[in-house]
Order: sequence, then C-alpha cells, then structure tokens
Amino acid sequence: MDLLPALETGFGFWNPLIWLGVFAVALVIAYLIWTFGESGYKRGTEQTKPFISGNPEPAKGEVHLGGGHLYWGFTEALRGYYDRVVPLHTGVLNDYLLWFFGIAAFLILIVGLI
Repeated sequence: MDLLPALETGFGFWNPLIWLGVFAVALVIAYLIWTFGESGYKRGTEQTKPFISGNPEPAKGEVHLGGGHLYWGFTEALRGYYDRVVPLHTGVLNDYLLWFFGIAAFLILIVGLI
C-alpha cells in the first residue's frame, strides 16, 4: 500500500501531505526568525510614531507637512530639470499615454533603422 499517493498531472505531482509538511517547516522557520528578533518594541511609545525627517508630528486638525518641505534640498539642487519637466505633467492620463506611445514609436523606428 502506497502511504503517500500522488496525483500525476503531467507537469509534476500534487501530494497534500507533502505540502502540509513544507508549510509546517516554513512556519517553524518563521517562528525561529521571529524569536531571535528585536524584543525592545513597545506599543504606545515614541517607537510607533512616524519619522518625518526630525519634524514633529502635527496635531489633529493641523495641516500636515507636504513633500515639498521634506525634499526641499533635493528639488532645489535639481531646479533646472524640474523647471522644464513639471509643466509637461498635466495629470491627464491621455497625455501620459501619448508620451508613452510616441517614445515607443520613436524607439521602434530607431531600432528598425539600425
């Protein structure tokens, strides 16, 4: 009598008991990794607050810091690039698809000529 009969599919086999064993081994490995993890985490302390580049978290009802404030140095360093590119971004999906298909057609043309 075959203790672990398998379902032959043509692409391999399916045996639920083997897959349950693999799943159990994966759970044991995950549990071992979890037990060796950092145990100093405490709910309701400063550890649970989001890090906003050293800025304090705004109180309820206050305006939240925008990305322009957090990335001011980055955008200021690339000001020349952003001054040319930002007007091209209209937020309309049709415009983005037109750019995508136009560049794709240009690349296909270039590859076809080479």
